[in-house]
Amino acid sequence: MKIWVPILFVFLWSTGFIGARFGLPYAEPMTFLSVRMLLNIACLGLLIVLLRPPWPSRPDIWHMVLVGLLLHGIYLGGVFFAIDLGTPTGITALLVGLQPLLTTAIAIVYSGFRPSPRQLLGLLLGVLGIALVLWPKSTSTSLPLAGIVASTAALAGITLGTLYQKRFCAQQHLLQSTFWQYCGALVLFAPAAWLLEDRTIDWSLTFSLALAWSVLVLSVITILLLLVLIRHGEINRVTSLFFLVPPATALQGYLWFNETLSALVILGGIITLLAVFLISAASTTSEADNE
Repeated sequence: MKIWVPILFVFLWSTGFIGARFGLPYAEPMTFLSVRMLLNIACLGLLIVLLRPPWPSRPDIWHMVLVGLLLHGIYLGGVFFAIDLGTPTGITALLVGLQPLLTTAIAIVYSGFRPSPRQLLGLLLGVLGIALVLWPKSTSTSLPLAGIVASTAALAGITLGTLYQKRFCAQQHLLQSTFWQYCGALVLFAPAAWLLEDRTIDWSLTFSLALAWSVLVLSVITILLLLVLIRHGEINRVTSLFFLVPPATALQGYLWFNETLSALVILGGIITLLAVFLISAASTTSEADNE
């Protein structure tokens, strides 16, 4: 699990940016996400009926709903809104990919966490790596201010959602946790779609496939993988995986949309891999010392 689950998670998570690019031409962002959340709830509700996991207490449900508002509502809403406004998927991935840095900053300020020199070096190399991956796109594209704000909100949502999940919901059954998180996200998306959009959907084959991938692969399999990683992993090691998402997104952009994969992009990907290795190794050493 320590090797293949993180690799599978990074690959699948990075497809979310590509899936948004495929699906958004056929539906407005909040409408797309509302339909996606409804299908997520239906799929997970069926699994809960079949498998009958323990029912959570009311306080635990509220905790999980709040995680959903942050981890799915603000994060996904920000990403989709940014891409819908014309923000390149790579730039959105770059901003959200700063999550490990923000997570560490919050830990330093509020919990007295003191990163080791190796962890600090890994964080700096991670920022450098994703900057190299996406720098050519940022210099050749005019960026909408609202898209940058939405991407920054997505960064805050996923960072706070991950920390809150680790603190209050780590011991909940994965199916129950994910189900209630999507209910929380729907509370945000449905009113936004009703008030701000015309809720028109072009049910083309491309949109249907993008929606199916978003529900079955991203919203069920990938989120369950993330919750498994959060439950069993040290938080800094888990969040360091997000440094790998922009290089993975750039690679998929090359495969799907013939985007340029230059030597600078490859160098950035290698540096990012080194960053994640340093952070993971430092976290493992720290855990061993504590034991």
